[in-house]
Amino acid sequence: MKNILMIATGGTIASRNTGNGLEPVISSEELLDCVPEIAQSCAVTAAQPFNLDSTNICGAHWLAIAKLIEENYAKYDGFVVTHGTDTMAYTAAALSYLIQNSAKPIVLTGSQKSVYTRDTDARRNLSEAFSYCADDGASGVHIVFDGNVILGTRAKKTRTRSFNAFSSIDFPAVAVMREGKPFYYIEEPKPAGAPVFFRALNENVFVLKMIPGIRADIFDYLEAHCDGLIIESFGAGGLPNYDNDAFFARLKAFLAKGKTAVLTTQVEREGSAMDTYAVGRKLRACGNILEARCMTLEATVAKLMWLLAFAGGKEAERLFYTPVAHDIF
Repeated sequence: MKNILMIATGGTIASRNTGNGLEPVISSEELLDCVPEIAQSCAVTAAQPFNLDSTNICGAHWLAIAKLIEENYAKYDGFVVTHGTDTMAYTAAALSYLIQNSAKPIVLTGSQKSVYTRDTDARRNLSEAFSYCADDGASGVHIVFDGNVILGTRAKKTRTRSFNAFSSIDFPAVAVMREGKPFYYIEEPKPAGAPVFFRALNENVFVLKMIPGIRADIFDYLEAHCDGLIIESFGAGGLPNYDNDAFFARLKAFLAKGKTAVLTTQVEREGSAMDTYAVGRKLRACGNILEARCMTLEATVAKLMWLLAFAGGKEAERLFYTPVAHDIF
């Protein structure tokens, strides 16, 4: 029987209606009591570093979860993290960078309805997360939700209410859960050697979502407050050339200060292709701007925070384009 550490962090799965809307107030022990069949397949120990709506979860919490896993890595066969759905994909991506080469599974799950709701998806998701975590073929960081097993770097919340809340973007789901067991679409050998833990993030990263008519003077703020900038552009990618190419001039000045910029797209699937149009090719003259290609925004944000904690310049570029858990290709 596998020994699993459950790390409860809050979210809808642990929420009750307090009169001011749903708030996470249910403890890790209460969650486990709602799904007693888990005890038949694995031995579970519970930890609760915090109990938050995932809207409030940020880099400090990602580091706290990673630290808890690192401190307990030798004691357990796997880890299940219960989490709110709104930022679960960000946390899954962050853990994919903070904990690399893990032969042990780190599984995130949650629900669209509280565990105490009659028609909840919480019990199924929690049960299947533990079943996947206890499987001999499981390793690395994944989300298990509505019967799908999705890579931590490939997950995105694409529905706000439906039980099939998460999609795997530009990459197949690794497996589906059938009768409590994973049916693998992609089987890979477990990583060899020891896991690699990272203990720092640089949260001075900003996502600039382009909208028609946006002005370049937004860089007055960005230059003063950001070490890394992700430009979420239109379509295949580019910058507007109105106002005498003001955007290009300001981006060039931003990069000249030793800062890092990444171009991505607002389009959910198929990624950016910066050289397709003139408004994209012109970016090459601004300096060394990176391109997210088919990376999800969540993975792009987390990877940039991770690498900027200890690298810059050419090393940051090398790390950004080095695939981690199939995040970029």
